[in-house]
Amino acid sequence: MKKMKMNPVKLILSGMLLLIFSACSKKITFLTSPVVPAARGNVSVKKDNNNNYKIQVDLDGLAEVSRLQPPKKMYIVWMTSDVNTTKNIGQIRSSTGFMSKNLKASFATVAATKPNKIFITAEDDESVQYPAGEVVLTTDNF
Repeated sequence: MKKMKMNPVKLILSGMLLLIFSACSKKITFLTSPVVPAARGNVSVKKDNNNNYKIQVDLDGLAEVSRLQPPKKMYIVWMTSDVNTTKNIGQIRSSTGFMSKNLKASFATVAATKPNKIFITAEDDESVQYPAGEVVLTTDNF
């Protein structure tokens, strides 16, 4: 039987590719929420070919906003960026109304600036410019 040898050049190239692809995408987990303790989720941030940042939020166990105390009308996703601004980047929607039967939801958008924190608040107005409601979920700075 022949001994298999790994070509050193292939090994180095494989390692470099792995580093490149892992550096382009971040997956961040939301911290445990004191407002909705059963809620879990993560945020993926990936830089695209146009130097924009694709943001994907996936959530599980997030209570209906009408069941919060006080009740609200919608969840809003916020982003703080590397230029120290806080921006409303959209409302969380699910494919079967506001939330699915399994309380799962997702959200995707693109931002021109690099996010360094994502958080979700419960609000009464989708066009709110500054967070007015209680923070339901948040990430650490990344």
